[in-house]
Amino acid sequence: MADWRPMLNRRNGGIPRIMGVLNITPDSFHAASRVVSLESAINRACKMADDGADWIDIGAESTRPGASPVSPEEEERRVITVVKAVRRALPDICISIDTRRASVAQAALDVGADMVNDVSALSDPQMADLVAQRGCPVCIMHMQGLPENMQDDPAYGDVVAEVRGSLENAATSLFEVGVDPSVVIADPGIGFGKMLEHNLALLSAGRSVVPDERMPLLWGVSRKSMFHHLLGREDTSDRLAGSLGIAAKAIDLGVDIIRVHDVAEHSDLFSAMSALEVD
Repeated sequence: MADWRPMLNRRNGGIPRIMGVLNITPDSFHAASRVVSLESAINRACKMADDGADWIDIGAESTRPGASPVSPEEEERRVITVVKAVRRALPDICISIDTRRASVAQAALDVGADMVNDVSALSDPQMADLVAQRGCPVCIMHMQGLPENMQDDPAYGDVVAEVRGSLENAATSLFEVGVDPSVVIADPGIGFGKMLEHNLALLSAGRSVVPDERMPLLWGVSRKSMFHHLLGREDTSDRLAGSLGIAAKAIDLGVDIIRVHDVAEHSDLFSAMSALEVD
């Protein structure tokens, strides 16, 4: 297995770790991120590793707005062979399994995944015990509603306080079964039941959304619909510049891991920024 513990926290200089997205789905929102064969999945993962990814996040169920769920059996069928193959091809890379289901997470951990990325923040009552038993890191993400309805007029009073409170509830359930806070990663869930103003408030808040200072912070902003509303970029293929702009602020706002579709470009961004010596 990979040495994942140092990959949970940003590098010296505040540079976030990079998590590359590998979608084993026919319907993820960014069409260029989808892979349709085992060979293409392995090639994509190897390219991301060469480009500077610290993590490969493998998912087999789209959670884009309006997406319909897939069965646990179909999700597992899609993803397990890929996790196994990526682990064999890249023995030192850190692998995350992007799933809401404990059964799929368990199967992926059995064949080489290192971490669970749960966009539902433990909606499966068995997930907390699984994570505790395996001693693996877990990312808990805030989402208002479900993917099929989460963008139907989401509303908040104080979005930062409410997201922090929701993450605190999920984190507490993990702490209570013995999970170390340092391996519980907080994700504010940009685009998951949020309008543009909510997304901007959560990003601007940085680590203020993290309920325990020992927990790492993850952002997943890459090519999301906020850039349609913010910049007028309707096509996901036109949203790279906006994604990089937000990523540049991640250094100042205490982000530990940033989940991206474009590993090489984000790696170049962080390398160029870290080369500057600014008092």
